[in-house]
Amino acid sequence: MVGKVVCVTGASGYIASWIVKLLLERGYTVKGTVRNLNDPSKVAHLRALEGADERLHLSEANLVEEGSFDSVVDGCEGVFHTASPVFLSVSNPQIELLDPAVKGTINVLRSCKKVSSIKRVVITSSMASVMFNYNPLNPDVVADETWFSDPVFCEEKKEWYALSKTLAEKAAWKFAEENGLDLVTLHPGYVIGPLLQPTLNLTSEGIVNFIKEGKQLLAGGVYRYVDVRDVALAHILALENSSANGRYLLVGRVAYSFEAADILNRIFPSLNLPPNTRENRPASPPFQVSKARAENLGINFIPLEVAIWVAYLTQLRGGRPDRLLDLMARSRSRSAS
Repeated sequence: MVGKVVCVTGASGYIASWIVKLLLERGYTVKGTVRNLNDPSKVAHLRALEGADERLHLSEANLVEEGSFDSVVDGCEGVFHTASPVFLSVSNPQIELLDPAVKGTINVLRSCKKVSSIKRVVITSSMASVMFNYNPLNPDVVADETWFSDPVFCEEKKEWYALSKTLAEKAAWKFAEENGLDLVTLHPGYVIGPLLQPTLNLTSEGIVNFIKEGKQLLAGGVYRYVDVRDVALAHILALENSSANGRYLLVGRVAYSFEAADILNRIFPSLNLPPNTRENRPASPPFQVSKARAENLGINFIPLEVAIWVAYLTQLRGGRPDRLLDLMARSRSRSAS
């Protein structure tokens, strides 16, 4: 793919950073957007990637400013729209989540509509736009790409992040159909794996909190795990595979939180994690998520055990096995100061 030009919005994010890395490795020229070019925590790790000096061009863009993406998508063959706020707790859902997600998506698509060279737009959606509905869940259920979250359900449950992803996806498909854009949406679950950015993202922080304080990863206890490297690769395959279309769910394994804790206890016993004493552990997950379309796209999901090991016990930058403990120590130091 040497010489091809693509755009990645929200390039400094957890998933987006990996998309940029893999794109550069494949010879693409990447035009990435960030909110602040002067923030080293947002751009330094991108500029340090192999090939970045020659083929990575970063610029600022604002999700809610119409036309903000016009210049950055100009001349591109593909656009990866990953930029969207991720908050589980907000005081003003409309301003903090819904407007940036929905208006931001439409702003990007409006810019893409103006560029005849763009062959496909790939949007990073979420399992949050799939699973939040009234569908019953039991071990015999297999969620697939025909599932959609219900906005009414999301509002009733005050699941504002899920609502933002649901409304943004709905708006994206409507715009694409009305304007003849070739669109693919990807729906990752709880993303784990190695960090490229210097700060903890939300999902990595969940593991750190468990290790530091013995907290369960999040309330609910059931997770749809996927490795960030699988998610990034799926984005690129969704662009490169001419037959790719529609929605793709990206979940390597549905597992209870105690299963992840057991894995951490086995591979890093020196952390002295509190043992999980839950009795009558279920023998099977409460539901399954179909892998068929993702596997047809070319994804061979990394096992959960490997994803957790690589994510939290090693770090790609230098292969440091103490990286997680360093992050924890700095977090404690900030709390104490």
